[in-house]
Amino acid sequence: MELRDYITVLRKGWVLIVVLALVGVAAAAGFSLLKKPVYSASAQVFVSTETSGSASDLAQGNTFTQQRVLTYSNLVQTPIVLLPVISSLGLDMNADQLATMVSATAPTSTTLISITVQGTDPVQATEIANATSQSLTNVVQDIEATDANGTSTVKLTRVKQADVPLKPVSPNVPVNIALGLLVGLALGVGIAVLRETLDNRVRVETDVEKISDKPVVGGIAFDSKASERPLIVQVDPRSPRAESFRTLRTNLQFLDLGTGSRTFVMTSSMQSEGKSTTVANLAIALDSAGFKVILIDADLRRPRVGEYMEVDSAVGLTDVLIGRATLEDVAQPWGRGNLVVLPAGQIPPNPSELLGSKAMQDLITTLEQQFDYVLFDAPPLLPVTDAAILSKKASGAILAVASGKTHKGQLAAAVASLENVGAPIAGFVITMMPVKGPGAYGYGRYGYGYGYGLDEAEPPQPTTKAPKKARGKLGTLRRADR
Repeated sequence: MELRDYITVLRKGWVLIVVLALVGVAAAAGFSLLKKPVYSASAQVFVSTETSGSASDLAQGNTFTQQRVLTYSNLVQTPIVLLPVISSLGLDMNADQLATMVSATAPTSTTLISITVQGTDPVQATEIANATSQSLTNVVQDIEATDANGTSTVKLTRVKQADVPLKPVSPNVPVNIALGLLVGLALGVGIAVLRETLDNRVRVETDVEKISDKPVVGGIAFDSKASERPLIVQVDPRSPRAESFRTLRTNLQFLDLGTGSRTFVMTSSMQSEGKSTTVANLAIALDSAGFKVILIDADLRRPRVGEYMEVDSAVGLTDVLIGRATLEDVAQPWGRGNLVVLPAGQIPPNPSELLGSKAMQDLITTLEQQFDYVLFDAPPLLPVTDAAILSKKASGAILAVASGKTHKGQLAAAVASLENVGAPIAGFVITMMPVKGPGAYGYGRYGYGYGYGLDEAEPPQPTTKAPKKARGKLGTLRRADR
């Protein structure tokens, strides 16, 4: 992952990160409030050695004392020092339990021993520190070597008496809260990165670019009311979402396909990725720009174009392919422009064979001579082979990819299915793109979100249904009011 990928992850997962950071702070604060305060009391003992007073004796005595200091500090936590403390203070604990409260340190190059006691009772901690320093002094006097007069050569003197502490040393609330915040942030960032790493769904344009080098020709924003108004270009032509279809139209015009024809098959990896509404709105956008367009429902398994365009689907493509009807008889004009709709007709038992037949090739050849754009709505690629067969006969296939829904493996398999049969891929359209959040930038480059108005010269017309049946021949189809 690159730096910008991590930034995107942080932007997408900021809610999770903030929540875990707050949880960490709350946990640290709760721990600090529930934990009993611990107080620390310290006493200090000075270690000295009796010498004759000569320079050499003083040097030797100083070296001897520094060596002894470490030994004496280790004696502090032994029973020989702690048992007298327990007895004198009447403590209800044994030497091992008391040893967990007592510690001793000897700063380097000094002859001082610091005895520190930590406990929940500040008065008791002070008493234990003072009693331990006194007990250590007595023990060293008893066990250390003596001179000819029976006097110990080493002397311990308490130079600092422990005072009752006024503030606890633990819990340290600011430090605990800071640690809780850092731990929460680390967990949040880690989970966000892990979730992004394990997420194999296509979300933005870069995900598509990693699978295919074909261009992303459009980005369509998610619309929760798409099922209620599928033909947004017709119903609300000034909406930002309608503008995104016009941008798709513009990008499609400048695709270099290497052929003179403009026959496109709109398909997807799986169902419910928005291919049918996308191709229907694209057809209306092309029609609004003055192009002669025919929209054909080639999904001979679950046809939807007739429902969206509100045309009679009793007869259609199937009847033309089997020779039961002519194109002029079943193609239906739509709207006031040059858009013609050819519904699917009756669902046949052999869709793949019909779409791959010579009759379909001849039909495409005929349509390319009469229309500027021939648009097919085909079934998804992974469940059936219909779209791959049809795409081989067209100028190119356009794959609809649902943002946050299509898995990368599904898209890769769909691309492979087209490449395996030699079908050209014209590009991709990312549908259902988020309106807000870091993933939303993906459709910004397509012009979504500006809504400066219609790019058509004429104002929007009233929306009435298209005619249920076509009259006359294809070349003389009359315009019908919307």
